[in-house]
Amino acid sequence: MNIMKFRPLFLFISLSLLSVSAFSLIKWGFRLSSDFTGGSVWEVQFSKEVSKDDVEKIFKDTGIPLRDTQFDSKKASLKFANINQTQKTTLDEKTKALDSGYSELKYETIGPILGKELMQKTLVAIILSSIALLIFIGSKFKDFSFGTSAVLAMLHDAFILLGAFSLFGHFFGAELDALFVTALLTTLSASVHDTVVTFDRIRELRQKNFKIEWENLANLAVSEVIVRSINNSMTIIFMLLSLVLLGGAITKWFSLALLIGVICGTYSSIGVAIPIVLFWKKNRK
Repeated sequence: MNIMKFRPLFLFISLSLLSVSAFSLIKWGFRLSSDFTGGSVWEVQFSKEVSKDDVEKIFKDTGIPLRDTQFDSKKASLKFANINQTQKTTLDEKTKALDSGYSELKYETIGPILGKELMQKTLVAIILSSIALLIFIGSKFKDFSFGTSAVLAMLHDAFILLGAFSLFGHFFGAELDALFVTALLTTLSASVHDTVVTFDRIRELRQKNFKIEWENLANLAVSEVIVRSINNSMTIIFMLLSLVLLGGAITKWFSLALLIGVICGTYSSIGVAIPIVLFWKKNRK
């Protein structure tokens, strides 16, 4: 199976995805949730039909600017700036006047300092994990071209995931929150996992026949692990796809982020990491 002959196609796919991601990030950026920007999230369940205009009027009368309002049947999710206890009491009273049978499902407040700290820690985690993987994989395989390729493939997947959520935020209102950070870090792990499995098979075959050409070696290794990688990924993809289609609003975007990450990780282990190794070996030779 000569999979590496499709390297120009892999390059075209990756450059296309990266270009679209870069365009979206520059043009539209992200819709950040209160986890990053700070603010309050209030979810309420009404006992009767209540219009969106009636709810927005309550906030207008109390002088609290709404950032986002989402209605799902009789349930409303409201996002606004941080308020004090007096304002919260007034808000409760006016909402009760609108619907005496309403119930509060969730109310949480996050300060802007915590949001900034979460973003900083996410960036630090990505940088430290990239350095650690570069050193670990390079030392284990006694060749830093493997470590560099694995890290570049991992960052390739992360960038595409970020670009995808920039698009989803612009067209469908998806927000970046703490769950997205979890999905992003999980994507980094999934990406490296498949890559290391393929690299390990290349190393084993290289030890048996060190005279074989690197491209033939890569084709042989991929042919032996590709069925296992696809089967393993498909079991995860089916489960995540079910959560995206049938899950609730809270888990939908988290599941979708994981789904994109798993698909990108499976693709990049063959379509990105190995071609970079071959490019490295060819130029060094």
